[in-house]
Amino acid sequence: MPDINVLIYDDNADRRESLSALLALSEGLVSCGSFPDCTNVAEEVKSLLPDVVLMDIDMPNVNGIEGLKVIHRQFPGVRVLMQTVFEQNEKIFDSLRYGAAGYILKTEPPSRIIEAIHLVYEGGAIMTPSVAVKVLHYFQQEVPDTKPVLFDLSEREKEVLKLLADGNSYKMIASRLEITYFTVNAHLKKIYDKLQVHSASEAVSVAIRNSLV
Repeated sequence: MPDINVLIYDDNADRRESLSALLALSEGLVSCGSFPDCTNVAEEVKSLLPDVVLMDIDMPNVNGIEGLKVIHRQFPGVRVLMQTVFEQNEKIFDSLRYGAAGYILKTEPPSRIIEAIHLVYEGGAIMTPSVAVKVLHYFQQEVPDTKPVLFDLSEREKEVLKLLADGNSYKMIASRLEITYFTVNAHLKKIYDKLQVHSASEAVSVAIRNSLV
């Protein structure tokens, strides 16, 4: 398996160095660069070709939300994992709305950060538990008091979607259901088509709004 190239954005120089050192000590991960803000994010992503971006939200000049928008629009294959110190509701939802693959707190232990990088790289979506609770509450409040939309998902597709919503990667879903990685990918393509979405985070949002999981 090739190394996962990780690009770091954080306005704190000590944290950039700390994250780079963590990646250097982690098998299969490589730091391909680090920057204090997203002023030149398009050029940097194009040049350094990261698989995953560790993105701080609150940075001067061009912040992480604006950087996320550029990456999601110009480099849809790059997975962006947002990091912040505080659980700010508006920024959580903006991050997910603009295509973030995950949202974790900077207070997470190093092992959790490494796990999150691998998870989003493999196609999963991840949120710190406390953030996930906020997202669930938000969508539960937004569910209209009308008959839910029927998406004609098979029982197996519902199982896959539920595991995805619980934060499992494609490989983890395959293991839980005792099917191949490629079968999981095929199920998710059908799920995305039926839900009319293009990403894991969108699929989970639609599933929660319509009580599919």
